[in-house]
Amino acid sequence: MSNPQQLRYSKEHEWLSSAEDGVSTVGITEHAANALGDVVYVQLPEVGDTVTAGETCGELESTKSVSDLYSPVTGEVVAANQDVVDDPSLVNSAPFEDGWLFKVKVTDEPGDLLSADEYTDFAS
Repeated sequence: MSNPQQLRYSKEHEWLSSAEDGVSTVGITEHAANALGDVVYVQLPEVGDTVTAGETCGELESTKSVSDLYSPVTGEVVAANQDVVDDPSLVNSAPFEDGWLFKVKVTDEPGDLLSADEYTDFAS
């Protein structure tokens, strides 16, 4: 399992890109995607929704279970990835690329996000 170095990670297994113009991209890690199994349904927050760091903002359903999606930061959702809603398998096949979940205009970022190496140690 290789976690991209440029991303930061939550202990709930979400990743967060560095902000570009105040907007960060959120997805779930490869570790989480593998633990879930084949994702068959994705519910994402809607554009305009406010998400809060550490709180649920959607869910992922797999052939094994249903898991809550947590926001790693607080802010306003500015985009949701319709491609993963239409084809949830993208979460499994490309969690760090086409399987991203939503973009958020960050207003507050908690200090407990992990580096790639810290997350790798945490998840193993």
